[in-house]
Amino acid sequence: MTLLLNQIVQTSFKHGWFYHYRINVAHMENTCNNGFSQLKSYLHRVFETCPDEKFITGPRSSALKFPVSIQLTEDNENILCQQTVTALETMDRFKTAHSKVEVYMLENDHDTISVETPIWLDPCEHPRFSNIFNEDGALSGHIDVLKILNNKIQILDYKPKAVKEKYATTQTYFYALMLSIRSGIPLDKFHCGYFDENNCYFFDPIDVAL
Repeated sequence: MTLLLNQIVQTSFKHGWFYHYRINVAHMENTCNNGFSQLKSYLHRVFETCPDEKFITGPRSSALKFPVSIQLTEDNENILCQQTVTALETMDRFKTAHSKVEVYMLENDHDTISVETPIWLDPCEHPRFSNIFNEDGALSGHIDVLKILNNKIQILDYKPKAVKEKYATTQTYFYALMLSIRSGIPLDKFHCGYFDENNCYFFDPIDVAL
């Protein structure tokens, strides 16, 4: 475990390649105490005892190539766009665009509580798992940015060239479903989106039709 800026804790997981899971403890304490204690417990628990074997085989949410039926809301004036611009321009201590955006938000946006959060779904936890994925092993993934905003858990994925994305809704929907099951928090308490410096798209996962 590494402590950054006296409030950010970090650990790394080798899940195919390295993922740097970071939590802003101060942000989490401030935002998770109003009905989201189960989320806080999960974030702490997976920090200490992440089951790495869930991430070795099985489908990855980021690799899913089928659409889900949902109406997106486009909000290109969202603060996420400006935060992304600032992050890409100023976070010189990181090499990748993803790290720049994620850590900038974790450090500077009080609603952001964690980045690269690991989540998974076992086949026995979804009645249609084998029909949907047609692959053995758990579904798994890592949530780019996790926020508490407007009394909902917001699941966000940074997507350069977001306007061209075809399956980001599928990816973030299953992120929400996995975190709902892992934390025990109902799916209607989640909000999903993906973004870059120019475009933001949002939807409520409870409205998705598979």
